[in-house]
Amino acid sequence: MSPIALEAVKRIDAIFAIEREINGLSADERHQVRQTRSRPLVDDLRVWLGEQRVKLSRSATVAKPIDYMLRRWNSFASFLDDGRACLSNNAAERALKGFALGRMAWLFASSDCGAERAAAWATLIQTAKMNDVDLQAWLADVLARVAAHPVRRLDELLPWNWRAQSIAAIAA
Repeated sequence: MSPIALEAVKRIDAIFAIEREINGLSADERHQVRQTRSRPLVDDLRVWLGEQRVKLSRSATVAKPIDYMLRRWNSFASFLDDGRACLSNNAAERALKGFALGRMAWLFASSDCGAERAAAWATLIQTAKMNDVDLQAWLADVLARVAAHPVRRLDELLPWNWRAQSIAAIAA
């Protein structure tokens, strides 16, 4: 491994170490820690990468990854300004993994209409999961009520609204 690549990995790992420490804190707390501890490391990394890049030829193996990162720097550093943002996209990738694994089965949806329906159901199911809705309870209730439910009020059956209604019903 290139000494430049090894040093870059060490610097990025230091940023991830801070992220592991602040995992579970509120967005405001994470933002504050990122401003005081992570921002100096990120700023130093950018300067260091720029210094290393000017020393390298175009054909150097680490030139392409450095160029890639520097071109996307604003996207990389955006986590510093928003405590809700994650440094990595691992959570999003895990959330999509089941959908990606089912892709082969969905190739044979028989028609465009069938594929669109499968996509709509997959979206509703994932949305319910993301809103911490009991998927089985939500589906059972919505499927039982949807035929008689007024079309203009279908949004009431969406997972985030259904959860609010079910919590209100339990409280009453």
